Amino acid sequence: MSTTRALSSAFRAGAPRAPIGLRAAAIQRTYATAAPSGPSSKPPVALFGVDGTYASALYTAAAKTSTLEPVSRSLETLSAVFKKDPKLGKVLNAPSLNVSDKAQIIEELGKHVGRQDPEGVVKNFLKTLADNNRLGVLESVCEKFGVLMGAHRGEIELVVTSAEPLDNRTLSRLQSAITKSSYVGQGQKLKVVPKVNPEIRGGLVVEIGDRTIDLSVSSRMNKMNKLLQDSL
Repeated sequence: MSTTRALSSAFRAGAPRAPIGLRAAAIQRTYATAAPSGPSSKPPVALFGVDGTYASALYTAAAKTSTLEPVSRSLETLSAVFKKDPKLGKVLNAPSLNVSDKAQIIEELGKHVGRQDPEGVVKNFLKTLADNNRLGVLESVCEKFGVLMGAHRGEIELVVTSAEPLDNRTLSRLQSAITKSSYVGQGQKLKVVPKVNPEIRGGLVVEIGDRTIDLSVSSRMNKMNKLLQDSL
């Protein structure tokens, strides 16, 4: 199946004609009609919402055209563009965008992707988002596609939130300690995702899978305040 055909059929769910759940089901039926879906093309985890629907459809299209890794690198590049330019998300969500504006946006984003997208999968994806007035979900789709690729590679995310950026030595020590713990199953790879949130004031909040270890100063202060209130 060609990239264009795979994407055009998969992303018809973008038009606001039915609830998200029904549109997701329509995507699956379209793929089932177009070509048999093998284990390698099926998203490894279920995602929800408009962004999850698009990320899952893109994963299937990329898997069927054997372009998962190039597409993943391209979306990582686009994700970095969003982080570098916070205003980009607002631009993509502007209801006043016309056909010419969208074409220019696709061209500019395509320049960032460059040779990472030799088959044109991402370019076709961007065009489909534009045609369906869904460019505003692109940033979130990039994130959700990363979740799918992590599951595909057998990775498990270790999200470490601190009040200030942590140095690489500290992150490496955390990674080493968690890797040896029961939190990481056999055959799983640990992927460290550092985040900064000044509101925690100090300490760390460590998230792995569905577990959260809150060692932040703000958490300790909240517990102390609660004890004081309960004693009054």
